[in-house]
Amino acid sequence: MHQLVFSLVILGGSLLAGLLGSMTGLGGGVVLVPMLALLFKVDLHYAIGASLISVIATSSGSAAAYVREGFSNIRIGMFLEMATTVGAMAGAWLATRTPTRGIAIIFGLVLLYSVYLSYKGHDDQIIPGNKWSDRFKMNGTFPGPDGKEQKYAVKNISGGFATMFGAGTLSGLLGIGSGAVKVLAMDHIMRIPFKVSTTTSNFMIGVTAAASAGIYLRRGYIDPTLAAPVMIGVLIGSLVGAKLLIKSNVKSLRIIFSVVIFFLAIEMIYNGWVGKV
Repeated sequence: MHQLVFSLVILGGSLLAGLLGSMTGLGGGVVLVPMLALLFKVDLHYAIGASLISVIATSSGSAAAYVREGFSNIRIGMFLEMATTVGAMAGAWLATRTPTRGIAIIFGLVLLYSVYLSYKGHDDQIIPGNKWSDRFKMNGTFPGPDGKEQKYAVKNISGGFATMFGAGTLSGLLGIGSGAVKVLAMDHIMRIPFKVSTTTSNFMIGVTAAASAGIYLRRGYIDPTLAAPVMIGVLIGSLVGAKLLIKSNVKSLRIIFSVVIFFLAIEMIYNGWVGKV
């Protein structure tokens, strides 16, 4: 395939990945890495390197819009980033010493578990606050469907913080920004409303990805000719997705989240098992 045609196809696929990543809080990496590795036969380490760059672009493109609209909880994001950043550096170190087949299988299993948690779901009812969420001032509000502000409280902060270390490790290991794990940790463990979870995840993933991208760059796994169209496509898609999410239905987002992740998980596990990555 001619280099220009290849770049344009990558650009189009990245745009769709950025759109999905922005609306679900996944960061686009869960679509990009399988797309590059399985469809375009890019070496998995280079695919992860390009994905990390795109994750930074996704966060930069959509996070500002979500903060402006009042969805992202910056205080929660900054607090949890302390755990994810340390985990991301540990994961990036592990990735350079783990066979690609092993990474692909781990990737798929993580995604399947994400589907399971997302399928369980729960209502975004208001829960009572606790002394830690009050002390750290993490409780907040977000715009409801009728335009009125809806209050929410945060619980199990310690459990969410511990889970975020694991999310950061997966980010560095798999190059996915670990948005799926972050969203589910905030959604199920800390009981933050789904739209707040996805938008706060978008705010966080850029910092997490930047922490591990430096290690990939030093190892030579970031190719500018691949990363450039990926980054541009994801950035455009994330900006469009930020506008669509504000008016979207939470139930529909959960369904999109589950279906896409399920098929990608099966594909990654199979190809990792038979050695096609």
